[in-house]
Amino acid sequence: MLSNLLFLLFCTILPYRKKVIDNNLALAFPNKSSKEKIQIRKDFYRYFSDLLVESIKNLSISQKQLLGRMQLENPEILEEIKALNKPILFVAGHYNNWEWLITAQALWFKNPNFGIGMPLSHPFWNWKLTARRERFGLKVVHAQNYPTAFDARNPVVLVLADQAPNSANQCLWLTFLGRDTAVIFGPEYMANQFNCAVVFACVSNSKRGFYNIQLEVLAEDSKMLSYQELTKLHVQKLEQQILDNPARWLWSHKRWKHQKPSNWNLTSRELENKFESKFRNHA
Repeated sequence: MLSNLLFLLFCTILPYRKKVIDNNLALAFPNKSSKEKIQIRKDFYRYFSDLLVESIKNLSISQKQLLGRMQLENPEILEEIKALNKPILFVAGHYNNWEWLITAQALWFKNPNFGIGMPLSHPFWNWKLTARRERFGLKVVHAQNYPTAFDARNPVVLVLADQAPNSANQCLWLTFLGRDTAVIFGPEYMANQFNCAVVFACVSNSKRGFYNIQLEVLAEDSKMLSYQELTKLHVQKLEQQILDNPARWLWSHKRWKHQKPSNWNLTSRELENKFESKFRNHA
């Protein structure tokens, strides 16, 4: 009932970040009609209303309830991942219910579990949200202190890597939803820095309030992949999810706020040379 009320408010009186959403949809889907984009926005508000209520429920949801609503479709892969006997970088996006994904992570993986993120600006709510995220065994680590997550033996470290980076220069520029897009390079750097295997979480919505999770190993040995390849794999997986069901991505985020630098070709070569020097060019 609360979600239905929020949805009504978003569609009428309080159209949450409507300009941002419409601008993002225009950039991502230039060939869709106005009617189609309006329908995606409406469907997004329905999803976002559910997400807000589910996030409130996350403050009190029990382990049994959470596992019932976040169904791992291929649990057999957990033994395959464990057998790799190395750190796991767990990547996903702000698609469907990422809050429940964060909370459920430690219920699937028995390794030390960490989530990398930035703190909320409000100290009380940052403390409250962190405590709720951590109650089943995950430890939240500030993005600036990410190396501490790898002090543990063979940790599973979650990164949601689909939002706009802080800088238009210290990132990668890849084609995403048909546009030049600044993409966070952190997961690829971490995977190479700590010799991680990389696992992608595809979260789909089975019915209202219920989700299915399909895990996929993107790379068993990140150092065997060429520069940018790992980031491209993650971006392509997320892009396909969005194309399959556009409304369930976080369109209210200013995803394309950066412009590609005019000197990007030079900057790109410099970043690649640094990466190759650090992780590949060793005798």
